[in-house]
Amino acid sequence: MEAGYEKTDRTEVRRMPERGHYERDVVHAILDEALVCHLGFIADGKPVVIPTIYGRAGETLYVHGSVASRMLRSLKDGVDLSLTVTLIDGLVLARSSFHHSMNYRSVVVFGRGRAVVDSEEKGRALDAIVDHTVPGRRDQVRPPNAKELAKTLVIAVDLELVSAKVRTGPPVDDEEDYDIPVWAGVIPLRLQTEAVVPDPRLDQAIAIPEHVARYARR
Repeated sequence: MEAGYEKTDRTEVRRMPERGHYERDVVHAILDEALVCHLGFIADGKPVVIPTIYGRAGETLYVHGSVASRMLRSLKDGVDLSLTVTLIDGLVLARSSFHHSMNYRSVVVFGRGRAVVDSEEKGRALDAIVDHTVPGRRDQVRPPNAKELAKTLVIAVDLELVSAKVRTGPPVDDEEDYDIPVWAGVIPLRLQTEAVVPDPRLDQAIAIPEHVARYARR
């Protein structure tokens, strides 16, 4: 069986430790379903948190953007970073306001970024980001050309200091509150697609591809 991530002083879940997970399959599943991560780091002596899309290839996450991006220019210098993703699965309504909660799945990654300079890895990284967002898309579109690649900076973050935290199930009220005559339970939430909107300049003879028509997060 594949070994999980090492539990360290930085990654150990201390608040509600029973919700902590270090198994690779749990972490990968959350990372592969989420669309956006938040990257936290220090820039010019001040904390910054930026939301961005990403992609995963094995044990590496990739983010990308303009070579002029302050975030990416800071990360390529190897500053310490924290990367987080969160999936909200439901609103947990208890009998008391204190015990209201959410069902969620989250991942926290600590580490340092590195600029991807190898052209083959850069191509794989950008493919991973496109396919993470819309699986199957990269095989149907034009790949980036040399000019576009030169304008793009890709940062790799290795999955080493990692943990997941998951809450599931109904509310947990104080025992004396279970007799309070108020509704309690879970409102499930999920990301749902709506009808696709074609580009106004799209050739009407082009059919909607399967990866668009059947789009859904994992």
